[in-house]
Amino acid sequence: MSIDVQTILRIEVPFVVVLAERKMTVREVCDMVVGTIVELPKQADEELEMRINNRPIGTGTAVKIGENFGVRVGYVGNPTERIKALSQAPEEAPSQEDIDAEALAAALLSGQ
Repeated sequence: MSIDVQTILRIEVPFVVVLAERKMTVREVCDMVVGTIVELPKQADEELEMRINNRPIGTGTAVKIGENFGVRVGYVGNPTERIKALSQAPEEAPSQEDIDAEALAAALLSGQ
């Protein structure tokens, strides 16, 4: 079987930039309304994590391009790491924690 590298290089993959992560209580999430501001524990000029298929491949900083946002790449892992990130499926099997969270969400939505 021959591999057409040019075809592979045209495949689109999800590119995600993580601004920050913050834990919130269920109450805080339930109390959210349009206009709520959630403060994140990160300075505006700090490095942001770049991910492909939800796997880290590098870091960068936020930039403004006209009316859009962009990322100035500051570090990118070696090609082998990037290819590994591309070759792995983005979705993983749900953990017990995920299953418990889904059950809790269903219970909350059903009014229990």
